[in-house]
Amino acid sequence: MDQTEEQATADQPPVTVLLVEDDPGHTILIQKNLRRGGFPGNIVTVDNGGRAVDFILMQGEFAGTAHADPVVILLDLNLPVLDGYQVLRILKHEAATRHIPIIMLTTTDNPPEIKRCYDLGCNMYVTKPVEYEQFTEAIRSLGAFLAIVRLPAAALKAASSPSGSRGPVSCTVP
Repeated sequence: MDQTEEQATADQPPVTVLLVEDDPGHTILIQKNLRRGGFPGNIVTVDNGGRAVDFILMQGEFAGTAHADPVVILLDLNLPVLDGYQVLRILKHEAATRHIPIIMLTTTDNPPEIKRCYDLGCNMYVTKPVEYEQFTEAIRSLGAFLAIVRLPAAALKAASSPSGSRGPVSCTVP
C-alpha cells in the first residue's frame, strides 16, 4: 500500500451498517450493543428484505438518496416481503452491489441453510444466541469488529454512485 492509499484508508469514515431485522426488540438490542462494542458509524434500519434492496439500489422510497458512507449489511434470514436468501441473491447478482459485505445475523443454525447462504455469497454467518447475555456479548463483539472494518476505495465509489447501479433489479428466486 503506498502513502496515498494509507492516507485514504486513515481518512475513511467508519462503515454504515444497514441492519435488516423485522423484530423490533432485536433491532433495539442490536443497535444498543453495537454501540456498546464501540461501533461509531451510522446504523440504518429497515424491517423487510424489500426495503433493504430498495435502500442499497437507491430505488422506491430511497430513490435519490445517496449513501455517503461504505455499507456493511447485517441481514436476518426470516424476513417479510423478501427473505434473506432473496436479498442475498439479488445483491450478489448485481455487479454494482456484489462487493458489499453481507453478514448473516440470524437465529437459524441449520448447516444446510448456512451453506446455502455462503453459496449465495454471504461474507460471514453469525448465529444469534438465544440466551440474552450471550446475544448481547456477541453483538458487542460484532460492534468492536465493525468499528475497525475498512473497505477499499473502489468499493466505496461503486456503492455510493448512482451511476454504479443499473436501476431496479429483477431476479427470479425459487
